[in-house]
Amino acid sequence: MTTGLVLSDDLLFSSKITGTATALGLKVRVARTPAALLEMAEQETPGGVLLDLHHPQLDLATLLPALRGVHVVAYGSHVEAATLHAARQAGCHLVLPRSKFTERLPHDLSQWLGQEKSAE
Repeated sequence: MTTGLVLSDDLLFSSKITGTATALGLKVRVARTPAALLEMAEQETPGGVLLDLHHPQLDLATLLPALRGVHVVAYGSHVEAATLHAARQAGCHLVLPRSKFTERLPHDLSQWLGQEKSAE
C-alpha cells in the first residue's frame, strides 16, 4: 500500500484527513513542515500529497519541483482566490477551496493518494 503525505500545521484539520484515511483503510503521514514532507517523500515515494496552501512555510516554487511525478492536491480558503490560482499556475494537479476539499474528502481521498484511477 502506498502512503499519502499531508502538509499541514492545523492539528484539527490534519486529524480530519487522517481520520478519514483510517476509516477508508488508507495510509497517510502528516508533515508539519515542508522540510519534513520532503524527508518523508525521500524515504518512500508517496502515492499523493495534500497541501494546505495556508501553511506559513509553504513555498510552492521550491516544493513542487522536488515532488515531480507525484499527484499534488492543494486546498485553501475560498476567499483567497489569488492563492488558489497561484497554486494552479505553480503546477498543483488539483486545487480546491477548503469547503469543497472537505466535501470530496471521503469520496476522493483514495484517488488523490493514488489508490484508484482518478476520473478528474
